[in-house]
Amino acid sequence: MPHSVKLVTPTSNTEVPDHTINTPLPHLSQEFCITADSLGSYEFRQAYGLKYAYLSGAMYRGIASKELVVAMANAGLMGFLGTGGCSLDQIENDLLHIQHALTTGQAYGLNLVCNLNDPAHEMALVSLYLKYAVPCIEAAAFISMTPALVLYRVSGLYRDTDNQVASHYKIIAKVSRPEVANAFLQPAPLRIIEQLLRRGQITPEQAKMSQSILMCDDICVEADSGGHTDQGQPSVLLPAIQSLRDSVVSAQPFAHAPRIGLAGGIGTPTSAAAAFIMGADFIMTGSINQCTVEAATSDVVKDMLQSINVQDTDYAPAGDMFELGSKVQVLKKGVFFPARANKLFQLYQQYDSINALPTTIQTQLQEKFFKKSFDEVWQEVAQYLTQTDRANDIIKAQTDTKYKMARIFRWYFSYSMKLAFAGTTQDKVNFQVHTGPALGAFNQWVKGSKLMRN
Repeated sequence: MPHSVKLVTPTSNTEVPDHTINTPLPHLSQEFCITADSLGSYEFRQAYGLKYAYLSGAMYRGIASKELVVAMANAGLMGFLGTGGCSLDQIENDLLHIQHALTTGQAYGLNLVCNLNDPAHEMALVSLYLKYAVPCIEAAAFISMTPALVLYRVSGLYRDTDNQVASHYKIIAKVSRPEVANAFLQPAPLRIIEQLLRRGQITPEQAKMSQSILMCDDICVEADSGGHTDQGQPSVLLPAIQSLRDSVVSAQPFAHAPRIGLAGGIGTPTSAAAAFIMGADFIMTGSINQCTVEAATSDVVKDMLQSINVQDTDYAPAGDMFELGSKVQVLKKGVFFPARANKLFQLYQQYDSINALPTTIQTQLQEKFFKKSFDEVWQEVAQYLTQTDRANDIIKAQTDTKYKMARIFRWYFSYSMKLAFAGTTQDKVNFQVHTGPALGAFNQWVKGSKLMRN
């Protein structure tokens, strides 16, 4: 009888499908049991006070809710509050809820999304994090280091008992490209340090210490995932970033070597096992958490998601980076959103203004896509830009017709997400739901068990 390594899940009150993951190892003389709390990096679990090397990632507009973060923390895991697209007041209220609920040192974190269009908002968010001493952030969508991110990193610097530079504030960088990982595997850029020093936002001692520590504590390699994605392959990306980390760390005299985790496509125990077998120090799940009780999306969306399979997703332009052509992975089954979003991007590439669109297309967009006239959409856009102190964007739209068209088209992406959050069934075909095939795999795994809702 061949021997094997058996992955044993911890005992709990939750019934799970009776699946066993066996990896034949004929050369071993006995069976070795690997428990869930021994997977991944021991140092990683110790650094964050975790029972399991398992994180839940942030999801846009607070779908990764305060309740989800608290539930993860109480289970010995760590979750990140989704802050992208949320107001500062909402984020502050959610943060206070988390801190009041977690009183025994449980791990938690908040998301920080790079905001190239509004760096002032990014800085305001970091100021909020520092005000409440948020211990860890998930840094997402960064192309390069920003003043806000550097401020968060440097503000927590101190010297430990071995006189090594350490930080009270940890950064887990979510990356999908080696050049971005490389930026996080360096000390803070001196030009930004000097800028923060001139403004009095950091001290001379913090400026000095900043060059003795990397910009991140750990890196999460994000393969093809729900939401924003570069469509990377985990078996290619993870080894590449691991090798980059090893190369950079060997040339740096710093004490800490960032651990490398994996996200994207992890929806079943087999997927998690594959990540750990490839050497991931931790794993992070994302879109599969949307069907939890704690996820802050509508029950209508949860019902739609519980029926999907691995082929029921598609790629569409990202609304926040529409002009750049960046992609998000979204639900395809039962909705028109991905087809309509891609149509809008094609029209943006082909035409220079709303008025240049053929009459039939103008009618289609207003009646089927927007359910409003272009003028009504623009009035809403202008009102939003005014409320967010972006009057310059309104002025630009008055002279740049292509830019104005882009702003009108981008309204659809915000509109489609609001519909999904509200569960507006009469316009369900326009729902924008960020998800990946991992959720389809999860649905197949729990099929026939008590975890699958009837």
